[in-house]
Amino acid sequence: MPEEREKMEVDVLFVGGGIACLSGALHLTNLIKKHNESVGQSGEGEKIDEIMIAVLEKSAYVGSHSISGAVMDPVAIKELVPDFLEKGAPVEGEVKKEEVCLLTGNGRIKSPITPPPLNNHGNYVVSLSKFAEWLGKLVEEKGVDIFPGFAGTEVLYEDERVIGVRTGDKGIDADGNKKGNFEPGIDLHAKVTVFGEGSRGSLAKTLIKKFDLDKGKNPQNYVIGVKEVWEVPEGRIEPGAVIHTMGYPLKSNTYGGGFIYGMKNNMISLGLLTGLDYKDPFLDPHCEFQKFKLHPFVADLLKDGKLIQYGAKTAPVGGYFSIPGLTFDGGLIVGDSASLFISQKIKGIHIAMKSGMLAAEAIFQAFQKNNFSKAGLENYQEALYESYVGRDLYKVRNFHQ
Repeated sequence: MPEEREKMEVDVLFVGGGIACLSGALHLTNLIKKHNESVGQSGEGEKIDEIMIAVLEKSAYVGSHSISGAVMDPVAIKELVPDFLEKGAPVEGEVKKEEVCLLTGNGRIKSPITPPPLNNHGNYVVSLSKFAEWLGKLVEEKGVDIFPGFAGTEVLYEDERVIGVRTGDKGIDADGNKKGNFEPGIDLHAKVTVFGEGSRGSLAKTLIKKFDLDKGKNPQNYVIGVKEVWEVPEGRIEPGAVIHTMGYPLKSNTYGGGFIYGMKNNMISLGLLTGLDYKDPFLDPHCEFQKFKLHPFVADLLKDGKLIQYGAKTAPVGGYFSIPGLTFDGGLIVGDSASLFISQKIKGIHIAMKSGMLAAEAIFQAFQKNNFSKAGLENYQEALYESYVGRDLYKVRNFHQ
């Protein structure tokens, strides 16, 4: 007998509490407020009634599943929150010192110049978890409901239209049996559902398959980034310092490279990106990362230090020709779920933010027209390709093909 499930109606549902969805939710509230103020002053047009916006996040709190350490191009955050520094955005440091080097078995060869794609002057080193947590607070202050601890496990459809998601059942034991505290998941219904679950999202991949959104596209490709955050003796590295490495421990036929970012309070974020299209069946990206840390150059940075955090995540590196269709009746896909990542620059944060903002603009227009079909949301995909996101991805369309 089917479980009786609680139903909750919202107007816009963002699935995933990452940078893309949080940026979209914040931008949408700003657009509606600005529009309603303009209508109130001019008396022209119609106000948009107060709408309910919700963000669904599977982790215990916003930011807890974001892996620390990244370099952020500030172009998108300057659009979204122009006074982000004054509002206490948790940046670790502005990039003023950087280098690119080739690691050999025991040594390193420093590049005399920084290749233009890896020139990060003016960008910011950030802790992605702290940054997402800060952005989440701004979103909540705007009246958006954030539901942490609830994972979307199933997409809900009405005919061929997405109408929301179902959250996971609680109180299930390891064998899948119901325990005494069993609670069925909730059905969240929305006029528009935005999917931003990160790389190869569990719901987004079912949408791509169901609606054949990857038809005619290149197969997707991924890297895995194994990362750690260390506390090191004072003066070892400056906040905002950026080091990118090539070569050791990866073989010449394996795509990837290392990074070391200086953070506040004598912290270092370091990691190794390894392409998951590697040829060697015995290669283990986690073992390769351990070799990276044992290299004399890296080991000297970590000497007498203490491991604080560790983790790993994937990033989509298929590029421009692997981006799936991004809209369908009742919904859109943003951020890493939409394969929006510039692998040549190792940049995804500002791309994710901008995709969320453009999704918000399409949703805003859909509410004005009361049209939430694929045709009513199509502006998102068009605007994305015409924006700096699309232009930058097109420029490096043949990188790592």
